[in-house]
Amino acid sequence: MGGGGNMSAMTTKNEQKKNPLERVPSSKPPFTLGDVKKAIPPHCFERSLIRSFSYLIQDLILVSIFYYIATTYIHLLPSPLTYLAWTTYWIAQGCVCTGIWVIGHECGHHGFSDYQWVDDTVGLILHSALLTPYFAWKHSHRRHHANTGSLENDEVYIPRLKSKLRWYYKYLNNPLGRVFVLAFTLTFAWPLYLIFNISGKKYDRFACHYDPYSPIYSNRERLQIYISDAGVIAVTYLLYRVTLTQGLAWVLCIYGVPLLIVNGFIVLITLLHHTHSSLPHYDSSEWEYLRGALATVDRDYGVLNKVFHNVTDTHVLHHIFSYISHYHAMEATKAIKPLLGEYYKFDDTPILKAMWRDTKECIFVEKDKDKGVYWYKNKL
Repeated sequence: MGGGGNMSAMTTKNEQKKNPLERVPSSKPPFTLGDVKKAIPPHCFERSLIRSFSYLIQDLILVSIFYYIATTYIHLLPSPLTYLAWTTYWIAQGCVCTGIWVIGHECGHHGFSDYQWVDDTVGLILHSALLTPYFAWKHSHRRHHANTGSLENDEVYIPRLKSKLRWYYKYLNNPLGRVFVLAFTLTFAWPLYLIFNISGKKYDRFACHYDPYSPIYSNRERLQIYISDAGVIAVTYLLYRVTLTQGLAWVLCIYGVPLLIVNGFIVLITLLHHTHSSLPHYDSSEWEYLRGALATVDRDYGVLNKVFHNVTDTHVLHHIFSYISHYHAMEATKAIKPLLGEYYKFDDTPILKAMWRDTKECIFVEKDKDKGVYWYKNKL
Protein backbone atom coordinates (compact mmCIF):
# COMPACT_ATOMS: atom_id res chain seq x y z
CA MET A 1 0.00 0.00 0.00
CA GLY A 2 2.90 2.32 0.73
CA GLY A 3 4.26 1.91 -2.80
CA GLY A 4 0.84 2.61 -4.27
CA GLY A 5 0.55 5.79 -2.24
CA ASN A 6 3.96 7.00 -3.43
CA MET A 7 3.03 6.23 -7.01
CA SER A 8 -0.21 8.19 -6.64
CA ALA A 9 1.70 11.16 -5.20
CA MET A 10 4.21 11.02 -8.06
CA THR A 11 1.37 10.95 -10.60
CA THR A 12 -0.24 13.97 -9.02
CA LYS A 13 3.07 15.87 -9.01
CA ASN A 14 3.64 15.04 -12.66
CA GLU A 15 0.15 16.31 -13.53
CA GLN A 16 0.79 19.52 -11.65
CA LYS A 17 4.03 20.15 -13.55
CA LYS A 18 2.20 20.11 -16.87
CA ASN A 19 0.94 23.34 -18.32
CA PRO A 20 -2.82 23.09 -17.70
CA LEU A 21 -3.48 25.10 -20.86
CA GLU A 22 -1.47 22.82 -23.14
CA ARG A 23 -3.79 21.55 -25.83
CA VAL A 24 -4.84 17.93 -25.83
CA PRO A 25 -4.51 16.01 -29.11
CA SER A 26 -7.45 16.56 -31.43
CA SER A 27 -6.68 13.72 -33.83
CA LYS A 28 -8.46 10.40 -33.72
CA PRO A 29 -7.09 8.54 -30.66
CA PRO A 30 -5.00 5.41 -31.17
CA PHE A 31 -7.32 3.46 -28.83
CA THR A 32 -10.97 2.49 -29.13
CA LEU A 33 -13.90 2.64 -26.74
CA GLY A 34 -13.47 -1.10 -26.31
CA ASP A 35 -9.83 -0.63 -25.31
CA VAL A 36 -10.87 1.89 -22.65
CA LYS A 37 -13.50 -0.49 -21.29
CA LYS A 38 -11.00 -3.35 -21.09
CA ALA A 39 -8.64 -1.16 -19.03
CA ILE A 40 -11.27 -0.74 -16.31
CA PRO A 41 -11.59 -3.50 -13.69
CA PRO A 42 -14.89 -5.35 -14.33
CA HIS A 43 -16.22 -4.73 -10.83
CA CYS A 44 -16.25 -0.98 -11.55
CA PHE A 45 -19.25 -1.58 -13.80
CA GLU A 46 -21.23 -3.21 -10.98
CA ARG A 47 -23.89 -1.16 -9.18
CA SER A 48 -24.82 -1.82 -5.55
CA LEU A 49 -28.25 -0.70 -4.38
CA ILE A 50 -27.17 -0.90 -0.73
CA ARG A 51 -23.96 1.03 -1.27
CA SER A 52 -25.69 3.70 -3.34
CA PHE A 53 -28.35 4.18 -0.66
CA SER A 54 -25.65 4.39 2.01
CA TYR A 55 -24.24 7.54 0.38
CA LEU A 56 -27.71 9.03 0.02
CA ILE A 57 -28.59 8.29 3.65
CA GLN A 58 -25.29 9.81 4.76
CA ASP A 59 -26.14 13.03 2.90
CA LEU A 60 -29.69 13.10 4.26
CA ILE A 61 -28.39 12.71 7.81
CA LEU A 62 -26.06 15.68 7.31
CA VAL A 63 -28.92 17.76 5.89
CA SER A 64 -31.04 16.85 8.93
CA ILE A 65 -28.27 17.76 11.36
CA PHE A 66 -27.67 21.13 9.71
CA TYR A 67 -31.42 21.80 9.67
CA TYR A 68 -31.75 20.92 13.36
CA ILE A 69 -28.83 23.15 14.35
CA ALA A 70 -30.12 26.06 12.27
CA THR A 71 -33.68 25.90 13.57
CA THR A 72 -32.75 25.18 17.19
CA TYR A 73 -29.69 27.23 18.01
CA ILE A 74 -28.95 30.03 15.52
CA HIS A 75 -31.70 32.31 16.82
CA LEU A 76 -30.19 32.03 20.31
CA LEU A 77 -26.88 33.56 19.22
CA PRO A 78 -26.07 37.27 19.65
CA SER A 79 -26.54 39.41 16.56
CA PRO A 80 -23.02 39.43 15.05
CA LEU A 81 -22.66 35.67 15.42
CA THR A 82 -26.09 35.08 13.92
CA TYR A 83 -24.92 36.35 10.51
CA LEU A 84 -21.84 34.15 10.63
CA ALA A 85 -23.89 31.13 11.68
CA TRP A 86 -26.44 31.60 8.89
CA THR A 87 -23.67 32.00 6.31
CA THR A 88 -22.02 28.82 7.57
CA TYR A 89 -25.33 26.96 7.43
CA TRP A 90 -26.09 28.15 3.89
CA ILE A 91 -22.69 27.07 2.56
CA ALA A 92 -22.67 23.71 4.36
CA GLN A 93 -26.26 22.86 3.47
CA GLY A 94 -25.81 24.05 -0.11
CA CYS A 95 -22.72 21.86 -0.59
CA VAL A 96 -24.34 18.73 0.85
CA CYS A 97 -27.52 19.32 -1.16
CA THR A 98 -25.35 19.62 -4.27
CA GLY A 99 -24.09 16.13 -3.43
CA ILE A 100 -27.72 14.97 -3.22
CA TRP A 101 -28.41 16.57 -6.60
CA VAL A 102 -25.40 14.66 -8.00
CA ILE A 103 -26.90 11.38 -6.74
CA GLY A 104 -30.13 12.30 -8.56
CA HIS A 105 -28.05 12.98 -11.66
CA GLU A 106 -26.47 9.54 -11.25
CA CYS A 107 -29.96 8.03 -11.15
CA GLY A 108 -30.62 9.67 -14.50
CA HIS A 109 -27.64 7.80 -15.92
CA HIS A 110 -28.85 4.48 -14.44
CA GLY A 111 -25.78 4.42 -12.21
CA PHE A 112 -27.59 4.10 -8.86
CA SER A 113 -28.79 0.49 -9.07
CA ASP A 114 -29.54 -2.36 -11.46
CA TYR A 115 -33.21 -1.42 -11.43
CA GLN A 116 -34.34 1.37 -13.72
CA TRP A 117 -37.56 1.93 -11.78
CA VAL A 118 -35.58 2.39 -8.55
CA ASP A 119 -33.21 4.86 -10.20
CA ASP A 120 -36.08 6.87 -11.70
CA THR A 121 -38.08 6.89 -8.46
CA VAL A 122 -35.13 8.02 -6.35
CA GLY A 123 -34.00 10.52 -8.98
CA LEU A 124 -37.49 11.98 -9.34
CA ILE A 125 -37.79 12.52 -5.57
CA LEU A 126 -34.31 14.01 -5.13
CA HIS A 127 -34.40 16.32 -8.12
CA SER A 128 -37.97 17.44 -7.50
CA ALA A 129 -37.00 18.33 -3.92
CA LEU A 130 -34.38 20.66 -5.43
CA LEU A 131 -36.84 22.01 -8.05
CA THR A 132 -35.14 20.22 -10.95
CA PRO A 133 -37.47 18.48 -13.45
CA TYR A 134 -35.93 15.01 -13.27
CA PHE A 135 -37.02 13.33 -16.51
CA ALA A 136 -36.74 16.56 -18.51
CA TRP A 137 -33.14 17.01 -17.38
CA LYS A 138 -32.41 13.29 -17.77
CA HIS A 139 -33.39 13.25 -21.44
CA SER A 140 -31.71 16.51 -22.48
CA HIS A 141 -28.62 15.59 -20.47
CA ARG A 142 -28.46 12.19 -22.18
CA ARG A 143 -28.35 13.98 -25.53
CA HIS A 144 -25.54 16.16 -24.22
CA HIS A 145 -23.55 13.03 -23.39
CA ALA A 146 -24.30 11.52 -26.78
CA ASN A 147 -23.04 14.64 -28.60
CA THR A 148 -20.39 16.20 -26.35
CA GLY A 149 -18.00 18.46 -28.20
CA SER A 150 -20.18 18.71 -31.31
CA LEU A 151 -20.76 22.26 -32.49
CA GLU A 152 -23.96 21.25 -34.28
CA ASN A 153 -25.54 18.67 -31.98
CA ASP A 154 -24.36 19.15 -28.41
CA GLU A 155 -27.23 20.06 -26.11
CA VAL A 156 -25.56 22.65 -23.87
CA TYR A 157 -22.38 24.71 -23.40
CA ILE A 158 -21.94 25.05 -27.14
CA PRO A 159 -19.24 27.68 -27.78
CA ARG A 160 -20.03 30.53 -30.12
CA LEU A 161 -18.20 31.34 -33.31
CA LYS A 162 -16.71 34.82 -33.40
CA SER A 163 -19.17 35.82 -36.12
CA LYS A 164 -22.07 34.80 -33.88
CA LEU A 165 -21.08 36.85 -30.83
CA ARG A 166 -23.68 39.31 -29.60
CA TRP A 167 -22.89 43.02 -29.81
CA TYR A 168 -22.55 43.43 -26.05
CA TYR A 169 -19.66 40.97 -25.67
CA LYS A 170 -17.09 43.64 -26.43
CA TYR A 171 -18.38 45.66 -23.48
CA LEU A 172 -18.17 42.67 -21.13
CA ASN A 173 -14.61 41.68 -22.07
CA ASN A 174 -13.05 43.47 -19.10
CA PRO A 175 -12.69 42.78 -15.36
CA LEU A 176 -15.93 44.51 -14.36
CA GLY A 177 -17.82 42.85 -17.18
CA ARG A 178 -16.50 39.43 -16.23
CA VAL A 179 -17.58 39.95 -12.61
CA PHE A 180 -21.07 40.77 -13.85
CA VAL A 181 -21.14 37.76 -16.20
CA LEU A 182 -19.98 35.36 -13.48
CA ALA A 183 -22.43 36.72 -10.91
CA PHE A 184 -25.31 36.52 -13.38
CA THR A 185 -24.29 33.05 -14.57
CA LEU A 186 -23.98 31.50 -11.12
CA THR A 187 -27.24 33.05 -9.93
CA PHE A 188 -29.62 32.83 -12.89
CA ALA A 189 -28.16 30.50 -15.54
CA TRP A 190 -29.66 27.26 -14.20
CA PRO A 191 -33.33 28.37 -14.00
CA LEU A 192 -32.97 30.29 -17.28
CA TYR A 193 -31.62 27.15 -18.95
CA LEU A 194 -34.52 25.06 -17.69
CA ILE A 195 -37.18 27.63 -18.62
CA PHE A 196 -35.79 29.25 -21.79
CA ASN A 197 -33.00 26.84 -22.81
CA ILE A 198 -30.46 29.67 -22.45
CA SER A 199 -27.00 28.41 -23.53
CA GLY A 200 -28.67 25.30 -24.90
CA LYS A 201 -28.91 23.92 -28.42
CA LYS A 202 -30.74 26.18 -30.86
CA TYR A 203 -34.05 24.75 -32.02
CA ASP A 204 -36.40 26.03 -34.71
CA ARG A 205 -38.96 26.99 -32.06
CA PHE A 206 -39.20 27.78 -28.36
CA ALA A 207 -37.59 25.10 -26.19
CA CYS A 208 -38.37 24.65 -22.48
CA HIS A 209 -37.61 21.81 -20.08
CA TYR A 210 -41.07 22.13 -18.51
CA ASP A 211 -42.96 21.89 -21.83
CA PRO A 212 -43.84 18.27 -22.74
CA TYR A 213 -44.14 19.36 -26.37
CA SER A 214 -40.80 21.11 -26.44
CA PRO A 215 -38.63 20.20 -29.46
CA ILE A 216 -36.10 18.84 -26.97
CA TYR A 217 -38.23 15.73 -26.48
CA SER A 218 -39.59 12.89 -28.57
CA ASN A 219 -43.20 11.72 -28.46
CA ARG A 220 -42.39 8.76 -26.22
CA GLU A 221 -40.76 11.06 -23.65
CA ARG A 222 -43.65 13.51 -23.26
CA LEU A 223 -45.52 11.64 -20.52
CA GLN A 224 -42.38 11.66 -18.36
CA ILE A 225 -42.09 15.42 -18.79
CA TYR A 226 -45.58 15.73 -17.30
CA ILE A 227 -44.39 13.60 -14.36
CA SER A 228 -41.35 15.87 -13.93
CA ASP A 229 -43.61 18.91 -13.88
CA ALA A 230 -45.88 17.26 -11.32
CA GLY A 231 -42.90 16.63 -9.05
CA VAL A 232 -41.73 20.25 -9.20
CA ILE A 233 -45.29 21.56 -8.74
CA ALA A 234 -45.80 19.32 -5.69
CA VAL A 235 -42.64 20.61 -4.02
CA THR A 236 -43.52 24.20 -4.93
CA TYR A 237 -46.95 23.77 -3.35
CA LEU A 238 -45.35 22.27 -0.23
CA LEU A 239 -43.04 25.28 0.01
CA TYR A 240 -46.07 27.55 -0.36
CA ARG A 241 -47.83 25.81 2.54
CA VAL A 242 -44.72 26.02 4.69
CA THR A 243 -44.40 29.72 3.85
CA LEU A 244 -47.96 30.31 5.10
CA THR A 245 -47.13 28.77 8.47
CA GLN A 246 -43.46 29.67 8.96
CA GLY A 247 -43.10 32.84 6.92
CA LEU A 248 -41.22 33.73 3.77
CA ALA A 249 -38.02 34.72 5.60
CA TRP A 250 -37.86 31.32 7.33
CA VAL A 251 -38.28 29.43 4.03
CA LEU A 252 -35.67 31.57 2.30
CA CYS A 253 -33.15 31.07 5.10
CA ILE A 254 -33.70 27.35 5.53
CA TYR A 255 -34.31 26.34 1.91
CA GLY A 256 -34.02 29.23 -0.53
CA VAL A 257 -30.42 30.33 -0.04
CA PRO A 258 -29.02 26.75 0.05
CA LEU A 259 -30.94 26.09 -3.18
CA LEU A 260 -29.28 29.13 -4.79
CA ILE A 261 -25.92 27.65 -3.80
CA VAL A 262 -26.89 24.30 -5.30
CA ASN A 263 -27.91 26.00 -8.54
CA GLY A 264 -24.65 27.93 -8.60
CA PHE A 265 -22.58 24.79 -8.13
CA ILE A 266 -24.52 22.93 -10.85
CA VAL A 267 -23.61 25.68 -13.30
CA LEU A 268 -20.04 26.14 -12.08
CA ILE A 269 -19.18 22.43 -12.16
CA THR A 270 -20.63 21.79 -15.60
CA LEU A 271 -19.29 25.06 -17.03
CA LEU A 272 -15.72 24.36 -15.92
CA HIS A 273 -15.89 20.78 -17.20
CA HIS A 274 -16.59 21.97 -20.74
CA THR A 275 -14.93 25.38 -20.90
CA HIS A 276 -11.15 25.14 -21.19
CA SER A 277 -8.79 26.57 -23.78
CA SER A 278 -6.96 23.24 -24.09
CA LEU A 279 -10.03 21.35 -25.29
CA PRO A 280 -11.13 21.04 -28.93
CA HIS A 281 -14.63 21.24 -30.35
CA TYR A 282 -15.60 19.57 -33.60
CA ASP A 283 -17.93 20.16 -36.52
CA SER A 284 -19.69 17.25 -38.21
CA SER A 285 -16.73 16.49 -40.45
CA GLU A 286 -14.51 15.56 -37.49
CA TRP A 287 -16.78 14.71 -34.57
CA GLU A 288 -17.15 11.19 -33.24
CA TYR A 289 -18.31 9.95 -29.86
CA LEU A 290 -14.97 9.09 -28.24
CA ARG A 291 -13.23 12.27 -29.38
CA GLY A 292 -16.13 14.32 -28.07
CA ALA A 293 -16.20 12.46 -24.76
CA LEU A 294 -12.50 13.19 -24.28
CA ALA A 295 -13.09 16.91 -24.84
CA THR A 296 -13.74 17.57 -21.16
CA VAL A 297 -11.54 18.18 -18.14
CA ASP A 298 -11.26 16.87 -14.60
CA ARG A 299 -11.00 19.56 -11.91
CA ASP A 300 -9.89 19.59 -8.29
CA TYR A 301 -12.33 21.08 -5.76
CA GLY A 302 -10.37 19.90 -2.73
CA VAL A 303 -12.53 18.42 0.02
CA LEU A 304 -15.63 19.20 -2.05
CA ASN A 305 -14.61 16.41 -4.45
CA LYS A 306 -15.91 13.95 -1.84
CA VAL A 307 -18.90 16.09 -0.87
CA PHE A 308 -19.88 16.17 -4.55
CA HIS A 309 -19.29 12.41 -4.89
CA ASN A 310 -16.32 12.87 -7.23
CA VAL A 311 -18.39 14.23 -10.10
CA THR A 312 -15.74 16.97 -10.27
CA ASP A 313 -12.52 14.97 -10.63
CA THR A 314 -13.78 11.97 -12.65
CA HIS A 315 -15.72 13.77 -15.36
CA VAL A 316 -13.66 12.46 -18.28
CA LEU A 317 -14.53 8.91 -17.28
CA HIS A 318 -18.13 9.96 -16.72
CA HIS A 319 -18.41 11.11 -20.32
CA ILE A 320 -16.99 7.85 -21.62
CA PHE A 321 -19.06 5.53 -19.40
CA SER A 322 -21.73 7.58 -17.67
CA TYR A 323 -23.38 4.61 -15.94
CA ILE A 324 -20.39 3.84 -13.69
CA SER A 325 -21.35 4.55 -10.07
CA HIS A 326 -19.49 7.39 -8.39
CA TYR A 327 -17.90 5.10 -5.80
CA HIS A 328 -16.06 3.27 -8.59
CA ALA A 329 -15.19 6.37 -10.57
CA MET A 330 -11.83 7.17 -8.95
CA GLU A 331 -10.54 3.63 -9.42
CA ALA A 332 -11.78 3.54 -13.00
CA THR A 333 -10.21 6.93 -13.75
CA LYS A 334 -6.83 5.76 -12.45
CA ALA A 335 -7.14 2.64 -14.59
CA ILE A 336 -7.74 4.50 -17.87
CA LYS A 337 -5.29 7.38 -17.44
CA PRO A 338 -2.22 5.43 -18.66
CA LEU A 339 -4.15 4.40 -21.79
CA LEU A 340 -5.56 7.86 -22.48
CA GLY A 341 -2.17 9.52 -22.02
CA GLU A 342 -2.17 13.06 -23.45
CA TYR A 343 -5.85 12.71 -24.34
CA TYR A 344 -6.68 12.91 -20.63
CA LYS A 345 -6.94 16.44 -19.25
CA PHE A 346 -6.65 17.28 -15.55
CA ASP A 347 -6.42 20.84 -14.27
CA ASP A 348 -5.68 21.39 -10.58
CA THR A 349 -5.78 25.19 -10.83
CA PRO A 350 -7.67 26.53 -7.77
CA ILE A 351 -11.32 26.80 -8.75
CA LEU A 352 -11.75 30.54 -8.22
CA LYS A 353 -8.63 31.24 -10.27
CA ALA A 354 -9.70 28.79 -12.96
CA MET A 355 -13.18 30.32 -13.09
CA TRP A 356 -11.73 33.78 -13.67
CA ARG A 357 -9.09 32.60 -16.15
CA ASP A 358 -11.44 30.52 -18.26
CA THR A 359 -14.09 33.23 -18.35
CA LYS A 360 -11.39 35.55 -19.69
CA GLU A 361 -9.75 33.13 -22.13
CA CYS A 362 -12.75 31.21 -23.51
CA ILE A 363 -15.00 33.67 -25.33
CA PHE A 364 -15.48 32.10 -28.77
CA VAL A 365 -14.05 29.33 -30.93
CA GLU A 366 -12.29 29.45 -34.29
CA LYS A 367 -10.77 26.93 -36.62
CA ASP A 368 -7.08 26.54 -36.19
CA LYS A 369 -5.03 24.76 -38.82
CA ASP A 370 -7.07 21.58 -38.37
CA LYS A 371 -10.06 21.05 -40.61
CA GLY A 372 -13.25 20.81 -38.60
CA VAL A 373 -11.47 21.33 -35.25
CA TYR A 374 -12.15 24.50 -33.26
CA TRP A 375 -10.35 26.02 -30.28
CA TYR A 376 -11.26 28.73 -27.80
CA LYS A 377 -9.97 32.25 -28.45
CA ASN A 378 -10.29 35.50 -26.51
CA LYS A 379 -9.18 38.29 -28.85
CA LEU A 380 -12.18 40.27 -30.00
